[in-house]
Amino acid sequence: MGLHDRISKQGDGTATLTVVPSGARSTGQSARTEDPYAELKARIHHQCIANLGPELFKQDGSDDLADQVYRAVTEELALDRTPLTREERREVVRQLTDDILGYGPIEPLLRDDTVTEVMVNGHDSVYVERGGKLERSDVSFVDESHVMRIIDKIVSQVGRRIDEASPMVDARLPDGSRVNAIIPPLALNGPTLTIRKFSRDPYTINDLITFGTLTARSAQFLAACVKGKLNILISGGTGTGKTTTLNAMSAFIPGDERIVTIEDAAELQLQQDHVITLESRPSNIEGSGEVKIRELVRNALRMRPDRIIVGEVRGAETLDMLQAMNTGHEGSLTTIHANSPRDALARLETLVLSAGVELPHRAIREQISSAFDVLLQIQRLVDGSRRITHISEVLGMESDVVTLQDIFVASPPGEDEAYAAAHRLLSPLRVTGLKPHFLEKLAANNVVLPPTFFSGDDPEQLRASFAATGFGGAYE
Repeated sequence: MGLHDRISKQGDGTATLTVVPSGARSTGQSARTEDPYAELKARIHHQCIANLGPELFKQDGSDDLADQVYRAVTEELALDRTPLTREERREVVRQLTDDILGYGPIEPLLRDDTVTEVMVNGHDSVYVERGGKLERSDVSFVDESHVMRIIDKIVSQVGRRIDEASPMVDARLPDGSRVNAIIPPLALNGPTLTIRKFSRDPYTINDLITFGTLTARSAQFLAACVKGKLNILISGGTGTGKTTTLNAMSAFIPGDERIVTIEDAAELQLQQDHVITLESRPSNIEGSGEVKIRELVRNALRMRPDRIIVGEVRGAETLDMLQAMNTGHEGSLTTIHANSPRDALARLETLVLSAGVELPHRAIREQISSAFDVLLQIQRLVDGSRRITHISEVLGMESDVVTLQDIFVASPPGEDEAYAAAHRLLSPLRVTGLKPHFLEKLAANNVVLPPTFFSGDDPEQLRASFAATGFGGAYE
């Protein structure tokens, strides 16, 4: 006899039967019954909170606190007269411990390395992303107040707030995972939570090569560009892996340089020692105290940076970023949302205009063409994979148009019949045979690419030589 039956008998002496509507079966929808543990867990949860009190808010001694919570839950469960089997007792203890110390029902999903994104659409609707594909999870919250309690716990840890006056917020978990929450009255279906998880071990360029995001030759080229202090713009849609690529490329920055990172929510996980991390701040409950990305970019210029990395440009800070790149701050990296390299340039122009500065279009385009050297375009394919489709050089101005030159391109399958026979999507990145015009700039920074680098295609030989030199180590 299960726990649900025993609780029902305790209430009125008779067992209740949950009837699943035939319509749910016919349409393939899974009927979700109420959690039979809900009342028991709520009772023990409140008692544990009352017993532990201020101990739960201590920031240090997490292992000791976990032991205290585990003992408190176990003791309260032993005092409760609800009969449980050993498996049921173990499951209740785990769920209560996750609820008090972690993030409730979604805690197992956050620990699951195969899950890359967690989406809470409602208290009884939780979806996850695995391998680039969405699937519904079996976990659920008790009610909307339970979801709100978890959201409050997440945002309060990073000094943010969420309420009716400020019903949406961007935050992060301690491991850097990106969090977005939106609640009523903006979210009509109840509190909605989206968590984009970060890998415990940040992906390296080797991992991206293994995933097929780029090739060994293109990775060697990007390593040379970063070491040679070129300004790089990474473009792509939502969830294409812009931040992951930016983080992997930042590993090529020499360890003796001072790096300043600027983000809305700190996500970058740089491996260098000399890194200054800046994070924007929303306004407080009185509507004051807001610090925008643009102000942080301006302040970073006074911090003697060798490199400025802006997590994403999406507003007026674009103008300050361009001015920084054009006034001696070389080797800067940033990302932008756009669907193609040409769209990225157009979006940069639009964002500069959003700063409220009356500049002619030609002047803005000249700033853009002189600021950026390399543009990467990342695309998320229908099979869930992320691929770099273009590595382009920003040449300059011709008349009123910013000109681009493709250095590496991933061809559609129709242009390569041999590859299309074995694969359905894009071919690997291949050199176009065009030499970039910034080779002299790379040479001035002691990075020299061999003359034959942009001609021929011998991936196996390049992969072996690339691994042997440690991704650009030969150019130091």
